[in-house]
Amino acid sequence: FPLIGLCFLLILIFTAYFFRDPDKVVPTNENLILSPADGLITYIGPSDPPSEVEIEYIEFNKISIFLSIFDIHVNRIPASGKILSCDYVKGKFLNATLDKSSHDNEKNIKTMKLKNDNKIIFTQVAGLIARRIISNVKENQDVLIGDRYGIIKFGSRVDVYIPKNLKIYVSEGQKVIGGQSILSDLNNSLDIGDTIVK
Repeated sequence: FPLIGLCFLLILIFTAYFFRDPDKVVPTNENLILSPADGLITYIGPSDPPSEVEIEYIEFNKISIFLSIFDIHVNRIPASGKILSCDYVKGKFLNATLDKSSHDNEKNIKTMKLKNDNKIIFTQVAGLIARRIISNVKENQDVLIGDRYGIIKFGSRVDVYIPKNLKIYVSEGQKVIGGQSILSDLNNSLDIGDTIVK
């Protein structure tokens, strides 16, 4: 019985750790596009938008962020603007580190209009263990950069599609913090090092 009790205690501690939601200092510059999730960037490069999204032709770069079970899983709005569409798509539960998980896995897709008619897409993608995606934003909702908007329970992935005309200020293999790490800038005016993808 003591061993069973210890097991339950460890599960309780891990669950509390997994669902932690600390406050963060969010940059107030509304020209920024921030990481929507804590995790590791596993891919940056050209990509078509998700096929389920109806959007005029825009060339995008996709940034994929893998969330391990040890990362904070509460997701943050990456930029200030208006949610244009929300598309929930059923699918598989492949390992979220695989690029094909963007296409094949269960996901929740948000298309968003920013300043000066810029548009981005950000997608919560279920992973090998993740079985539930929660999102609290709706179509036509005005949102603010850094606001909490949902969670993916256990290991998962978030993809962000940014127009190719905007510079990217992160690189593959980099750890990012949701609501704090800068992915891009609507003015292309930041000077934060040599890890810029144009």
